[in-house]
Amino acid sequence: MPGRFLAALKKGPILFDGAMGTMLQRLGLKPGGCPDELALTNPGLLNKIHSSYIDAGADVVTTNTFGANRIKLAEYSLETKLSSINVAAARCARAAAGKSLVAGGIGPTGKFVEPVGDLPFDAAVEIFTEQAAALKKGGVDLIIIETMMDIKEMKAAIIGARTTGLPIVATMTFDETLRTVLGTPPESFAIMAAGLDVAAIGANCSLGIEGILKAVTAMASVTDVPLIAQPNAGIPVLRGKETVFPSSPDEMASVVPRLVETGVRVLGGCCGTTPEHIIKMGRVFKSRRPAKKKTPVSFTALSSRTSFTLFGGGLPPIVIGERINPTGKKAMADELKEAKTSVVRNFARQQETSGAHALDVNVGVPGLDEVSAMQRAVFAVNENSKLPIVIDSSSPEAVIAGLKSVDGRPLINSISGEEKKLSAILPIAKDYGAAVLALTLNDKGIPDSAQGRLKAAERILKRAMKAGMSRVDVVFDCLAMTVSAAPASAIETLKAIRLIKERLGCGAVLGVSNISFGLPEREVINANFLSMALAAGLDAAIINPNNKAMMDAYHSSIVLLNKDLRAERYIKRHQATIPITSTREVVAPVAPIGAKSIAEKISAAVIEGDEENIVSLVEAALKEGWQPIKISNDGLIPGLTEVGKLFACNKYYLPQVMLSADTMKKAFSRLKKELTGAKGPRQGKVLLATVEGDIHDIGKNIVATLLENHGFEVIDLGKNVPSDKIVSEAAKNKVDIVGLSALMTTTVMEMDKVIKLLNERGIKAMTIVGGAVVTEEFSKKIGIGKTVYGGDALSAIEKIKNMIKASK
Repeated sequence: MPGRFLAALKKGPILFDGAMGTMLQRLGLKPGGCPDELALTNPGLLNKIHSSYIDAGADVVTTNTFGANRIKLAEYSLETKLSSINVAAARCARAAAGKSLVAGGIGPTGKFVEPVGDLPFDAAVEIFTEQAAALKKGGVDLIIIETMMDIKEMKAAIIGARTTGLPIVATMTFDETLRTVLGTPPESFAIMAAGLDVAAIGANCSLGIEGILKAVTAMASVTDVPLIAQPNAGIPVLRGKETVFPSSPDEMASVVPRLVETGVRVLGGCCGTTPEHIIKMGRVFKSRRPAKKKTPVSFTALSSRTSFTLFGGGLPPIVIGERINPTGKKAMADELKEAKTSVVRNFARQQETSGAHALDVNVGVPGLDEVSAMQRAVFAVNENSKLPIVIDSSSPEAVIAGLKSVDGRPLINSISGEEKKLSAILPIAKDYGAAVLALTLNDKGIPDSAQGRLKAAERILKRAMKAGMSRVDVVFDCLAMTVSAAPASAIETLKAIRLIKERLGCGAVLGVSNISFGLPEREVINANFLSMALAAGLDAAIINPNNKAMMDAYHSSIVLLNKDLRAERYIKRHQATIPITSTREVVAPVAPIGAKSIAEKISAAVIEGDEENIVSLVEAALKEGWQPIKISNDGLIPGLTEVGKLFACNKYYLPQVMLSADTMKKAFSRLKKELTGAKGPRQGKVLLATVEGDIHDIGKNIVATLLENHGFEVIDLGKNVPSDKIVSEAAKNKVDIVGLSALMTTTVMEMDKVIKLLNERGIKAMTIVGGAVVTEEFSKKIGIGKTVYGGDALSAIEKIKNMIKASK
């Protein structure tokens, strides 16, 4: 009964259960095997845990199906039992819950979605659809999607779960920097998920209750969707030979009032929490008066993987960069036909540097396969800019391709009052959670008067809201007509902006440059018209951010309109050395900007993740007589070193690092052909493994990729690897370093076992450890006390390099 959860959410606070894994460990379950299979092999154990949480006061218990998707089950050769496992788990929870609610738990696949990983978006949607259907068949009341790290995988999971018609709760996991492992902040996730109509959004795992409070507070600043908090019982620490979660039920309960004040309507627990935690937290939670209902957001919100943009509702207006458009750009059009994206990537970087807040992406070239071109272009912009994307196409198929490819929440450019456009695009926008840019025209064309454009806007808004969209999901382009042909058109456009703002309460956007067509010194007209439009209430200007006159007009106008607090943006702009061009067409060069020598070009290609051109640059260096070792040392390695610096200062995140690593891999593949059987320079030999009982390997796989691209020989034993096998392989291969990974508190002490076994057998390999529950303190205590703590992926690479240097 899907309505039960939504009704309960409107009525008052909802208390979820706590950790499943912690309780399984408490009841004596040993690591190893597939925990999701317990629904078939030991349902009584699960019933006991569910019942304990019901007795603790939980309104909702969650099925033991966190890893019961096709990919995870295949690791145990159980994929053919997917339906029976999920159905049995749901029925087990239902039997224990009685009249309480059951949430069907869905976790990540363990893979990243393209282009960061190799899992296609459609395949991800299919995987989550399959699991959600089985959970519904078992009788769950809602779906909860938990512990996601990839915003695009979360999007696929929500879309898949929506096919059930059940309410959806969605939570992501953040580290101490309040970002996911792929760099997503809470706000970006919240904006994307809110667009997809989830019932509640929030954070779980990785952080204690104070950290989760920070994450949901950030979400509350950009959405009015109810919030859920599921904190760990603190950050795990090593006590003797046991890793424990230190936060007591009373300590966690003391923070609950602040969660309620933030807007948390749903509360539960993650790793380390027990029925005792749920009892104490629940008493405080249920006794508190819910925070006053938030005023619905009045702004339009867009997001990318790593940032977000808000406009409208009295916020400062934004600039949408218009340069990624092949019209009048032969170099870009030719590249798109060749399935290349160098110009697109350079335009993305240039416009972000010049001050854009979102980027319009248009790949409309006659005779081009626009669907595949849109996917490539969106991937390229995602990888080379942190800005949200505006998907610009008249083709519904290309729009869908863009929506599947984009990381966060985009804006679709455009719909109009034409029936054909409304019926084609509105359902797509709703299905993928996008906002829409609407042109104020109808089946008869563009109305001459402001009143006519308002009527067109009213019709569009009515249809959009009927389709389930909200007022802030629609922004209107009041259309700048050519003033040389229609002298009164500029005045009518400005009137239309005011009317739409006043009568409809929607945001207004405008493509400015058409106003001056056919007139000399067009930038003067354009800049003045932009200032007038901003004064009329314009929320977003589609312009060339590389144009100095336009950006000067924008920044000076928002100061004069009191939209730039203390003129901070204006001052920052004029203090910075931003490369600004004139109004002349500037075609982005194919070679990376600023690169002069071949070594600089190669380094820049690595830094920018230029997979398309790296091989040709390596070829050019070889033709100049460079040896492979010189290409590596003078071009490739300096580039990857710079990527590490950008990552360290939070200018790059893991997707950019992975793209640079893939670029390095292509370069090394070409260089290997020149080595005629020789192995080339070798930094050292590293063995990697996730310890026995632990099936998590995303972090280890990232480290393996980066090590290979730094010239290390890597022996990756995979996950759930027995201690004896790790030790025997280390001896057999005479490795320099053994790297161990663990994500769970139940398996982390396997590291200690491996390291002691290495020492007992006289194997001299150095050791480094990492994983979500591993700390520097822990690394110092285990084994023989000389184990290095890896930290994040790039830190681990640097530490491994230093370990090798110190051993020589």
